[in-house]
Amino acid sequence: MINPLTILVVTVLSSAMSMAVLGSLWRAVIPGVGYWISASAVAIVALLAFVSQGHASPWLGIVAANELLAVSLLLVVEGCARFLGRRTRPWAAYAGALAVLFCIIYWTFTVPDFNARVTVVSAYHALLYAMLAVMMVRHRPANRPRYSYYFLAVAALLLGVGHASRGIFYGFGLVLQSNLLQVSPSNVAFLALGILATPSLSIGVVMLAHDRLAERLERLANVDELTGALSRRAFLAAGDALLNAARRTRSPMTMAIIDIDSFKAVNDRYGHAAGDQVLSHFAAFVAGNLRVGDVFGRLGGEEFGVLCPATTAAEAVSLLDRLRVQLASAAPVELPRGLKYTFSVGVDQHRRDELLAQLMARADGALYAAKASGRDRVMTA
Repeated sequence: MINPLTILVVTVLSSAMSMAVLGSLWRAVIPGVGYWISASAVAIVALLAFVSQGHASPWLGIVAANELLAVSLLLVVEGCARFLGRRTRPWAAYAGALAVLFCIIYWTFTVPDFNARVTVVSAYHALLYAMLAVMMVRHRPANRPRYSYYFLAVAALLLGVGHASRGIFYGFGLVLQSNLLQVSPSNVAFLALGILATPSLSIGVVMLAHDRLAERLERLANVDELTGALSRRAFLAAGDALLNAARRTRSPMTMAIIDIDSFKAVNDRYGHAAGDQVLSHFAAFVAGNLRVGDVFGRLGGEEFGVLCPATTAAEAVSLLDRLRVQLASAAPVELPRGLKYTFSVGVDQHRRDELLAQLMARADGALYAAKASGRDRVMTA
């Protein structure tokens, strides 16, 4: 039969490997990673303390070991809460950890009872795993793939069931045991949970961290860093999708190409930093005044695009001309004093069975006509 001591040593090594893997993600500054690394470090100390049972003070081998292992799992839960953007600490879980500490001390020194200790520790672990599973399901970002979140939720649920079963077995006296390192089939089976817990949780949180890295890469590819508008590639991809939908539903779709007027003069007079401020201000202004469903992107330099699904050219002209007048009459406090700017727009509506590039070319032609006619206006092709 496998020796419980061997299981603890294997779990220590597994925790050390988890700590090393998570450490490689430290510089990515992902919320929660610091907690997860700390959890692995605390788990290693706790497991080494367990190994000292029979050779060191019960304060180390029993009290500190059990409490540190509970704190280790609590740190995993805290890290997941931080990862999901939850700022409120799970104070009930911290109070539970303190209660567990008092129970362990009581059933170690006042009324020695091994089964009672195992029951309360197992119940606390089961509750933390249940909290983790619920958190992963309820607070999973709606715009991200489900797999990594559900993997961690299912792993936590299974581990929680295992600890709950352990608590029931020991709580009802179905297992007779006097210490953690005692060799028995039931003890070995339940200690094996430790071998499964560390890699399962580590794999789960590493998957979460990599999903966050993937999200950052997707954002870099799809969102313009300066303005927050869609990048040209993402904008054109959205345009193709909207054009296909318009063909299927036989509904209108209009494209507008916008250019900030005399942008070079802004850079020359106020400097490139002010030019960047203008771009950011313009993007925020337009994005904040478009309708739900409209798509806004930066095509390059000071040129932007708007896609208006289920919208005729006349309706788009009305919308954009309203924005033009609104901006022309404003005095943006975010920009250097005296800096005002206008924009010109070229608009056209898609025609049956044409490509997005053809629609874009006509809207671009309308923009050039607006520029040639004196700027600060909206024109259709």
